[in-house]
Amino acid sequence: MGGELGKVLLVNTNQMKPPVVPLALDYLACALKKVNFEVDLLDLCFATDFASEIDHYLAENIVSAIAVTLRNTDDCHFGGQDFFIPRFKEITDRLKAKASVPLILGGAGFSVMPEAILEYCGLDFGIWGEGEYLLPLLLRRMVAGEDYHQVPGLVYRVGKSFGRNRPRYLKLEDVPAPERSTLDNRRYYDEGGMGAIETKRGCAQKCIYCADPLGKGRVVRCRSPQSVADEFAVLLKMGIDHFHLCDSEFNIPPTHARDVCLEIIKRGLGSKVRWYAYCSPVPFDEELAILFQKAGCAGINFGVDSGNDFMLRTLGRNFTVDDLARTARICHRQGLVFMYDLLLGGPGETRESLRESIDIMKRLSPSRVGASIGVRVFPGTKLASLVRKQGPIGKNPNLQGIIQGNDNFFAPIFCLSSALGADAPEYLASLIAGDERFFSSFTQAAERDYNYNENLVLVEAIKKGYRGAFWDILRRLSEKG
Repeated sequence: MGGELGKVLLVNTNQMKPPVVPLALDYLACALKKVNFEVDLLDLCFATDFASEIDHYLAENIVSAIAVTLRNTDDCHFGGQDFFIPRFKEITDRLKAKASVPLILGGAGFSVMPEAILEYCGLDFGIWGEGEYLLPLLLRRMVAGEDYHQVPGLVYRVGKSFGRNRPRYLKLEDVPAPERSTLDNRRYYDEGGMGAIETKRGCAQKCIYCADPLGKGRVVRCRSPQSVADEFAVLLKMGIDHFHLCDSEFNIPPTHARDVCLEIIKRGLGSKVRWYAYCSPVPFDEELAILFQKAGCAGINFGVDSGNDFMLRTLGRNFTVDDLARTARICHRQGLVFMYDLLLGGPGETRESLRESIDIMKRLSPSRVGASIGVRVFPGTKLASLVRKQGPIGKNPNLQGIIQGNDNFFAPIFCLSSALGADAPEYLASLIAGDERFFSSFTQAAERDYNYNENLVLVEAIKKGYRGAFWDILRRLSEKG
């Protein structure tokens, strides 16, 4: 019987708009219920006054523990630099004041710098990495009064410092499709424009800036195609037919992407769903492009970072500009809507290399190009190590954002090559000018604003019935206009 071990409250703190599905909480709730915990969700995404929401819930309910997720530390945009952790602390402070139960932090953002966030929030426990196995194990030991300090993935206070245990990752091929019944998935679809599914975890790529492997590991672990298709079917029954695959790069390994597509086609779902994915430009071939389309793919966001071979090598990418051209030709031939995402301003970027990237994007002509400038530096990444070797953080001319007193990269701090000059954002804006294929946080056109945090153009479009990936909604809006 469910609930025998008590009630666990899951708290979603992400308040970005349009709202993004807190997918991990749906997965986590399913895992907790399977081992006899009762689960409630306090979803503050839609709260106008989080304090009153917290007070009302805790006045009406008795819980054994509270697990709080931090999805993003900040908006990761040089043009925005919205820092989410202070608001996160306000929420955890309120929870701590109103409930005398274990308060456990987790989530993708938390896993990037768990000790620093625990210290900042004045809390004692967190789960680093995925929580479906680890959180139930921790809570069972707490309920039984057993020692829990050896639980894998646990980050815990020891005097004035913290201990951190190595995480344990799930074998995803053995995990059945979750029931997806804890979140109000339909509301997220109505207000956020798409559902979300994860087909695998972990990334073996060597991008110097990426914090994803810090929480999900560097070994790729794939779900069974049958489980993925089952989850599509579950959400489709809820009236959700547009999705985003949350994998870092869906086509790595390509055999898994192929098998997922084949299973979707086999089930007859390819004509019923529309989905988007993040992909690498390699490996990508004609056969995979055709399978994507037959399985219902509506658009692909390729993380290409640069159109300059030196910068691609510097950023740790394993492809070349020639590869970008080949993948673009395949997409054009197959009629696939696709976006090339640039991450400009990294170590060694010059005005010449930046201009070369923009010129090549214009020549390859993706459906859209995301042009971000300034690379968020996260602790634990190769980029952070490289920046430290350049000297004191506060005196480094290649860093922008919150520089002083931020030696651990806790607050938003960006690598922006000094060789670009003080007017780097303006220079980028001049290069893309009125070309509607480009999205950028520095554009003057609201429908091309590439910062999805508090993006009112997107919010209004979704209210009017637009569905799909945010970049593709913006694309369709500009083409309609």
